[in-house]
Amino acid sequence: MIARAVTFTLSGLEARRIDVEAHLRTQTSPSFAVVGLPDRAVSEARQRVRSAVRSSQYEFPGHELTVNLAPAREKKQGSGFDLAIGLAVLAVSGQAPAERIERVAAAAELGLDGRLRPVAGVLAMAEAAAQLELDCILVAPENAAEASLVPGIAVAAVADLNQAVGVLEGWAEAEPPAPAGPPPLTAHPDMADVCGQARARRAVEIAAAGGHNLLLCGPPGSGKTMLARRLPGLLPPPDPAESLAISRIHSAAGLLAGGRAMLERPFRAPHHSASMAALVGSASLRPGEVTLAHGGVLFLDELPEFQRPALEALRLPLEDGEVLISRAAGAVRMPARSLVVAAMNPCPCGRHGDPDRPCICPPQRVDAYRARVSGPLLDRFDLRVDVPRAEAHGAAGEATAAIASRVAGARQRLGGPAPSVSEGAGRLLRRAVDQRYLSARGAARSTRVARTIAALAGADAVSEEHMAEALSYRSGAGR
Repeated sequence: MIARAVTFTLSGLEARRIDVEAHLRTQTSPSFAVVGLPDRAVSEARQRVRSAVRSSQYEFPGHELTVNLAPAREKKQGSGFDLAIGLAVLAVSGQAPAERIERVAAAAELGLDGRLRPVAGVLAMAEAAAQLELDCILVAPENAAEASLVPGIAVAAVADLNQAVGVLEGWAEAEPPAPAGPPPLTAHPDMADVCGQARARRAVEIAAAGGHNLLLCGPPGSGKTMLARRLPGLLPPPDPAESLAISRIHSAAGLLAGGRAMLERPFRAPHHSASMAALVGSASLRPGEVTLAHGGVLFLDELPEFQRPALEALRLPLEDGEVLISRAAGAVRMPARSLVVAAMNPCPCGRHGDPDRPCICPPQRVDAYRARVSGPLLDRFDLRVDVPRAEAHGAAGEATAAIASRVAGARQRLGGPAPSVSEGAGRLLRRAVDQRYLSARGAARSTRVARTIAALAGADAVSEEHMAEALSYRSGAGR
């Protein structure tokens, strides 16, 4: 006899259907095998399911039991298959309704006492269940609010294996998903706290308005980190589609707090010891920091201190706004369209160019330090700004609210027809290219920056002044 249940596995941010097939062969010695390319966590489901079934006052089959996770070619990872395996075992042994189980999705880990535990990625799994037009999805109570964010699929929050069977048989009711409510809004620090640094503040405003990558270079204490941490407060909140996309990413990483949709743009600031896998994604095809920052800000402090392979792996995300991870287990594409802000010192001691404190680094060491950030990577930063320490003692500038208002207006203008490039601005750009001052990528990015500057000024066309300002941001920071 064969019984089937439906569950899902995550590949990147995509939930893929897995059919759990249970086969029971009678008049044989007791055994329990799980096949279908399971990892260790899935293989250990045998002990969890056996104990959960017995703890729930059901009889575990005393014959040869084989569970296949199909398709077998796809590697299965994690503990989210437990509930589906448990239901398939009960169905094949005649203790649960087999036809009903085939029409629902199940995604939860089982405790030894039969209780359900939450798993990561339920939001994507609920979306996949809705697309398959299944009757409902069975999840742990902790995952119910998250699954309820998806329209078109009924969510059954069950506390244990007994209740799951009872819901399927009709003698028990699922717990109604508790409304998660809006998450508490983050109190962003104010730009008025940053003293002086008029040019750097201007660059931060341009970066926020046009989504341009920004590199800040200056000695310790010049305000680089302060500026970066105040940039998220200048960005408008995400629209519903962006909010759902951001929530899906954090759900797959197990970071969706309380099952609430994310109504703010993320801010990620990994330590410079982060590996390449932590930044762009791991061999298990899970999102890295650059994907977790999608729709928000990725802050890379002490940029030259990151591992060289990790930095070079950022080239594709900075250029195309996505990550492609190819491993023997498969290949996935994940979104990575974030605003990247990086900060670095001008030299190892941090004093190079400081008029008050002499640099103690030999020239060769300064050159080696700056060479840690390769030219191709540096070329992908639209704005490069020197942040002198001497300018960090000026007067306070505008508050976040005033700058955010201009940013919102510029984003609205850029959402329509892009400002045209005037003849004078075009000549200025061609002159920079002819003098080998700009690469082709640099020219395209400078044009984008110039259009953002024009939008901030409320102009319909890019003037020479706008283009000149955009070109001025290609020569600073780190070179």
